[in-house]
Amino acid sequence: MVLNVLGVIQVVSCLILILTILLQKGASQGLSGAISGGADTFYGKNKNTGIDAILAKITTFFCVIFVILSLILCVLS
Repeated sequence: MVLNVLGVIQVVSCLILILTILLQKGASQGLSGAISGGADTFYGKNKNTGIDAILAKITTFFCVIFVILSLILCVLS
């Protein structure tokens, strides 16, 4: 019974995780961004505002939930 409930929660968190990743804006800038992107730093690229910040937080939350549930289900089964 517990495995079934955790499995359903994991599937729901997986679907929400996929949805939030697909709703985020793409970070690629094409070939010009790859060639001239040396000036951009990691911290400068990850400053999200508005809906992007909310989606990034939701993605992080459900990613952690998904990993924890995967580990728990692996140990229990």
